[in-house]
Amino acid sequence: MNSPVFHSRQIRKYVLITAAHNEQEFIEQTLRSVVAQTVQPQQWVIVSDGSTDGTDELVARYAAAHGFIRLVRRDPLHRHDFGSKVAAIRAGWEELGPEPYDLVGILDADIALEADYYGAAVQRFADNSKLGVAGGVIYEEQHGKFQPRRSNRPDSIAGATQLFRRECYESVGGLPALRYGGEDWCAEVSARMQGWQAVNFPELKVFHLRPTGTASNRLKHCFREGQMDYSMGSDLWFEIAKVTARVASPPAGIGAGSRLAGFLWSWLRQEARPVSAEFIAFLRRDQRERLWAAIRHPWRPLGDAIQKSRP
Repeated sequence: MNSPVFHSRQIRKYVLITAAHNEQEFIEQTLRSVVAQTVQPQQWVIVSDGSTDGTDELVARYAAAHGFIRLVRRDPLHRHDFGSKVAAIRAGWEELGPEPYDLVGILDADIALEADYYGAAVQRFADNSKLGVAGGVIYEEQHGKFQPRRSNRPDSIAGATQLFRRECYESVGGLPALRYGGEDWCAEVSARMQGWQAVNFPELKVFHLRPTGTASNRLKHCFREGQMDYSMGSDLWFEIAKVTARVASPPAGIGAGSRLAGFLWSWLRQEARPVSAEFIAFLRRDQRERLWAAIRHPWRPLGDAIQKSRP
C-alpha cells in the first residue's frame, strides 16, 4: 500500500455530516453547539435517516436561520441499522458537492460541544500535516455530573466526532457499511495502515447526551460488540485479556462476559470477516504489542495497556 504524501498547508475549511434518526430529544443541543462554534463549518449536511418524530422540523428551523445547514431526508420506510447510518453519511458526503474543503467531520446527533471545539481541532490539523483523523474525549453523565468515559484512549477516536483530513477520508473510502458496526474503528485503522496519524486530544471535550440504557440493553449491545470485534479480526488472546481487565471494573464489567460471548459465538461459527488479511495482520500486530507491554510491565494497570486498542 502506498504511503500518503504529506503537504504542509493552511487548513481553511471544514464540513460536517450528521446522520439523524428520531433525534428530537437531543439534536437541538447539537444544533446549538455547532451554531455557537467560534469557527463554523463551511457546510453541515444533516441527513434525516427515516425520522418520524420532530427531528426534521427542528433541523429545518435552524437551516432557515443558518445558511450553512442543509437538511436531507431519506425514505422513512427503510430499515434503520448500522448499514443505514453509513448510507446516510454517504448520502451527506455526496450532497457536499464540488465546493473545496480541507476537513470532513462526522458528528452524531446526540452530542454537545464547547464553543471552540472545531476551531481548536482545525488548528491541530494545521500544525501537523501527518494528522489524518482526530477527535476529543467523550464525557458522559454519571451520578448527575459529566465525567470522562473510561474507554477514552489517546489513539482511538470515537465515531461520534471523528474529524478527517479530506485526503485521508477519501483514501480510505469513507466509512464502510458493516453488519455489526465498527465503521469508525475500521476507517481509523485503515488510515493508520496508510501512514496517517490518529490522535484523541484530551483537551477537546465531547459531551454525549444520550443515557447509557438499561442493563438488558447493555448486555445485548455488548454481545454485538463482541461480534464486531471478531469481524474486525481482533486477536483471541487480546480479547480475553481485555475482557478480564474489565470484569473487575464496573460499570464496564457488567457487559464484559457478554462481549466475550459474542466474540466466541462468531469464532465458533467461523463467520466471514469483511476486512482484508492485511487489515487483520496490522490490527493483531498492534494488539499483541500492547499485550506484551502489559506482560512486561505487570505493575501497570492491565486495562491501561490492553484497552488502548478500540474500546
